[in-house]
Amino acid sequence: MNINWYPGHMKKTIEDIERKKLITDFCIEIIDARIPFSSSNPLLNEVIKGKKKLIIFNKSDLCDENMTSKWISHYKSKDINVLKYNATKPNVNAVIKASMELMAEEIKKFKDKGINHGALKAMVVGIPNSGKSTFINGISGRKSAKTGNTPGITKTNQWIRLNKNLHLLDTPGVLWHKFPENVGINLAFTGAIKDEIMDRETLGLKLIERLNNIDKNILKSRYGVDTEKKPIEIMEDIGKKRGALLRGALIDYEKVSSILLDEFRKGVLGRITLEDI
Repeated sequence: MNINWYPGHMKKTIEDIERKKLITDFCIEIIDARIPFSSSNPLLNEVIKGKKKLIIFNKSDLCDENMTSKWISHYKSKDINVLKYNATKPNVNAVIKASMELMAEEIKKFKDKGINHGALKAMVVGIPNSGKSTFINGISGRKSAKTGNTPGITKTNQWIRLNKNLHLLDTPGVLWHKFPENVGINLAFTGAIKDEIMDRETLGLKLIERLNNIDKNILKSRYGVDTEKKPIEIMEDIGKKRGALLRGALIDYEKVSSILLDEFRKGVLGRITLEDI
């Protein structure tokens, strides 16, 4: 299942981010805590190379807490600055504190020269549907950035004054040109790639397979199905139980896939992390 999705506007966004980094002090990368590796854009990281970076583990309320702790420990062991974030309980002070600690050395250099650095300017970057705008809205307490569960909603650059010490620049989500199949599937599971370009039935089957590999009780407890069966049989059983049927009592596989993907993305299936460290 090869997936490549790189619309023309994303190339322009990358070029714009490259220009905007010249007027920012550091970057905040928003990653999806359910897929920490797959949701970190190597192209973005290349573009912002040379800038200090704070990684936000967003959507931490949707993923396995133990797995998140393992990932954060892994990053910290490499001296990478990370912060766990729950959009349902915004913590602006934690973000400001982490930002000030990240830039403490630079601020001190200015202070030693008798110069007031002024407010720190951070550019917020990430893949589509990583929750960048929700993150900004949550910590700023305003609806300044458009949000939605669809990749590509943020279209323009917006400065948000968090407080007198920290200003944020929101940017549209971007993907990279080509990615391994497993990365593409993870991005599709979480909605980072538009559903319209996907074979939803195949994606639904792959999600069943992945969830069963993590814990067979996930689908069993939610849908009351026998998870020892093959993925296609499990999908059919879910379709029957949910009434996802076409004429002649045929299974509507696309509808079943939509149910599965929607409930996974919303956290209805439980707190799930798809990638292990």
